[in-house]
Formats: sequence, C-alpha cells, structure tokens
Amino acid sequence: MPSTKFIALFLLFTGGAWNSEFTIRLKTREIRTSEDGQAGSAGFLKRRTAGISHYLLQFREPPGEDLVEELERRGARITGRVPRSGLMAAVPDGMDFGRLGLRWAGRLAGEDKISPLLHAAADLRLAPAREAFLVEFHPDVDMQDARGLAAEEQLEVRENPYLLGRHLLVEGALQAASRLAEWDEVAYLFPASTELRQGLPVTACSGAMLNQGLAGQYVRIAEGWGGSGPDGLRLGYFIGNLPGSLPPDAARREILRALAEWGRYTRLEFVPVASPQIPLTVAILFAAGSHGDAYPFDGPGRILAHTFYPAPPNPEPIAGDMHFDLEESWRTGRAVDLFSVALHEVGHALGLGHSDRPGSVMYPYYRMNWGLAPDDIEGIQSLYGVRESTWKPPAEPGVPNAPDPPGPFPPPGKPPAPPAQPDRTAPALRITVPASTIAATPAAAFVLKGTAWDNTGVVSVRWSNSAGGSGEADGTAFWSAEVPVQPGTNALTVRAFDAAGNSSWRSVTVVRK
Repeated sequence: MPSTKFIALFLLFTGGAWNSEFTIRLKTREIRTSEDGQAGSAGFLKRRTAGISHYLLQFREPPGEDLVEELERRGARITGRVPRSGLMAAVPDGMDFGRLGLRWAGRLAGEDKISPLLHAAADLRLAPAREAFLVEFHPDVDMQDARGLAAEEQLEVRENPYLLGRHLLVEGALQAASRLAEWDEVAYLFPASTELRQGLPVTACSGAMLNQGLAGQYVRIAEGWGGSGPDGLRLGYFIGNLPGSLPPDAARREILRALAEWGRYTRLEFVPVASPQIPLTVAILFAAGSHGDAYPFDGPGRILAHTFYPAPPNPEPIAGDMHFDLEESWRTGRAVDLFSVALHEVGHALGLGHSDRPGSVMYPYYRMNWGLAPDDIEGIQSLYGVRESTWKPPAEPGVPNAPDPPGPFPPPGKPPAPPAQPDRTAPALRITVPASTIAATPAAAFVLKGTAWDNTGVVSVRWSNSAGGSGEADGTAFWSAEVPVQPGTNALTVRAFDAAGNSSWRSVTVVRK
C-alpha cells in the first residue's frame, strides 16, 4: 500500500549541487535520473488531442528564459514549473530533445496521477461504491474536452462554480477514476472535501508562486528555506500596510497567530525585522490590483492571496513573501477570515505545497481553521524537525521575547525556581481514519489512525472494543491500530495517556456486515 505520509507532495526533487544525481520522487514511485538525457515512457498513450502529449522534463540546471524560448521555438508549450530544475510541457510528437541539457524526459503513467489517499482507501476497503474526486487537468486542456473525458469513463460531473479553472468535480467508482487518470490530459486526482461534495461556497488557492510561474497541485519543494540547519531556522517577518476593513491591531494579531501556529510544532522562530529586503524574511503586505509582481489581484472574491515559495527556488527578496488582496472584506471569526487564509499562506511561505487531504490547512480550498491538522504538522516537521524546546510566540516590534527559561541549575545569585505544579492537563486526541464517527466494513479487522499530543508527551495509546478485545496502538503522536471486529455493532474506544496518568478518549462505531 502506498505511504500516505507527507501528503502535501506529488513530485519531490532532491539533490545537492546542480550537477549531482537527482531523483524524481512521485508518491507512488521513484525515477532515478542520469546525465544522458534519457527519455521515459508511460506505455500506451490515451489522449484527446492528436500529436501533442504532456512530458515532465528535468534539466541539469534550472531552466531560464532562453531555454523556455527554445522549447517554445521547437513547438512545446510550458504548462507548469517543477522546482528546482523541471518543467511540465505539452510537447509535439517527434520534437527534438537534443542540446537542451536534459537529464530526463517522460510521460507520467496513470498510477502516478492518483493520490495515495485514494489508493489507501481502496486497500483498506473504506472507499464507497461511488466517491467524489477532484480531477486536475493540465492548464492547456479545454475543459469541455475534460467533461467529455469524464463522461466517457462513466464518471458524473458535478458542476461547482467555486472550483479552480483547471479542476473538475466528478463522482463515480474508483476504477473509473483510474481509467480517467490514464488520459494524457489529466494531471492528478485527489479526494474532494465535504464542502465541495455538498456544493457549499468555498474559495480556492491557486497554489504557491514561483518567480517564473505557478506551482501545480502535484509539486512540493524538497528542503524549505535553504538557510535551515540542524538547529532549526530563524526567519524574519515584516508586516507592511494592513487592510482598512479591520483595526490595525486586530489584523496584526491574526497574522502573528498564523505565524505562531506553525512555529508551535517545529524548530522555527519568527522575529520582526526593519526591512523586507533582509534575507530570510517573509514580507507580508496588502495590495490592490497590480502591485509589482506578475500576479495582479482581482478585487473582492476569487483570489484572496498568493505567496512565493522560499529560497530556493525563488530568489531573494521575493522568496517567502505573502500578498493579500486589499479589497477583500477581511474579518475575524467569519468570512473572509484573515487568520484562516494567513495560516494557509504561511504554509506556502515555509515551503509546503497543497495537501490532498480534506480538512487540512494546506488543502487547496480555504476553510475556517483554528489550528493545524495532523497532516500539516507532519509535513512541516518533515522540513524543519520536531520542536523539543520551549516554544515562544513571534515577538512584536519593540516588544522583546521573554527570556529563555532557566536550565536545570538556577542562574547565580537567584533563588531556585519554585517546584513545578502537578500536571493535570489531559492529552489531546484525534481519530483521523475513519473520517466519520460511524463506519461499515465487511472485514474481520478495522484500521484506526490518528494523532495525540500533550504538554509533556503522550506515553501510550490504547484501544478497546465493546464486542470484546483491547490492545496497544502502534505509535503515540501519530498512532494506528488494526482492531478485530465482530459481526454487528462494535463500539471502538481509543484512549491516550500521558506520564502523569491523565487521559482522554474518542470513540467510533463500526458495523461489520
């Protein structure tokens, strides 16, 4: 079964210097590339437009304007950027790939385009007979043709006015979705959120920006900020002008809350700086219309904000910058909620792409959020590590951070610290699989997954079944358990314990047919 870890990524490029070996890591496989410019093949090609197919091109060095112009001169159309040194392009049959500095060129297979979450649901027999999917098509695909492809594969198109222009919401069997993924015009398939399935109003994020283009749903950068090290990362932030729809203090507070939420779980520290030009700085501003980059805002609705990925691949000083549409009616606790949008955009500023998992902050459609989901936490910790020391919120300009707490010995000349108070804080516990509190299965065992965290640490997670049986889950912060279930109704209870004996619980009802 494919791993669902770090689901915010589809393609991951790693490597040291530009001339070192690169690996293209898809969620389902790895492609080892070489210096000989080899071409890969996805086998039999299904396509709507004769003579054109989409290729993933990886170069020895990041492609510049001259290379892009040469590709276009040879008849190719650039449809996406893949940091650091890749492009997705619509390529005419028989195009000469010579003298382009290629490491690898190839088309993606159908199984490369299906989110591991969909594979996992099928493997665990959690997928219903009909499921709702989002299908991302390459930007050059005519969406009327896209609807025709979905109908041809016996998938029902559900019209939704809130979708990104290259997304289509379809409903049907996973087998039909697999057939759809085999078409060249399809870029990726992933689960549709509850809001999209129900037709509720949502606002899309088009993706994190690259200086020369847009990163698609399937892209994630490998290392976040290049200045991060084993001890974590210290990032500056600079807040420029603020929206008039909120009091300045309230707007600043919501932005700092968003920064603080990401810093809570990983080794990041945000400090105010005097200029947005300082390296390793996230510049935050509100602007209307054209505002100095290639992505003008459109007034109220549709485009709320955009953010540039860190350096690399984006150059300083634009790396990590977050721009918000000044003409939106920004609010707190209701639409358009500044904290929720800023929380999503900070994830992009730190190097995360869009997640496939509905309910996560980094899902490509904004939703009201009060904090990070486990998927977001796992993704950011994969870039910057797990925070083990005392967490500090971002300092405000002119307000110094509180001093670090004393170590095991009090500073000279100061009395010892008073004894610590007893720990009475119960762990926080969440069940992420299944997504609802009632589920059905024909199998003799049911898989539970979730997260647990505590102010001092979770020491164990245990499960019990009202129909009989109990046991220990695998893991603590991110736990899973395969629970035997009996025919009929099974009330499964999961309980998390900390070192002081505090506990919390959650339950799921599973009906075995």
